[in-house]
Amino acid sequence: MIDIGIASALFLLMFWHCLADYPLQGEFIAAAKNKNTDLGKTYWKIVLPAHAMIHAGGVFIITQSFVCAAVELVSHAITDYLKCEGKITFNQDQAIHVAFKVIIAALFYMGL
Repeated sequence: MIDIGIASALFLLMFWHCLADYPLQGEFIAAAKNKNTDLGKTYWKIVLPAHAMIHAGGVFIITQSFVCAAVELVSHAITDYLKCEGKITFNQDQAIHVAFKVIIAALFYMGL
């Protein structure tokens, strides 16, 4: 595990989230992860988990923790699925992602 404080971990986790959810996502992933789009009808079962794995990979690089990465993988996939289904708004989606970064930073700080 890397030797950084909780504030630094949270900063890096938020940085990775911004990078992975905006410039790294792109139009293809944004459309293909949503089963309600033309692309998504064919590809969502592959692209949604792949998108969540990109996020989880960044979390693992930052925390060196499979627990933290697993929390990110599952929470990101479920949250994005709910957004794509219209169950939550974009702002709620982002708030949930931020809340999970706080949880992950706490798990990291606890050594999990």
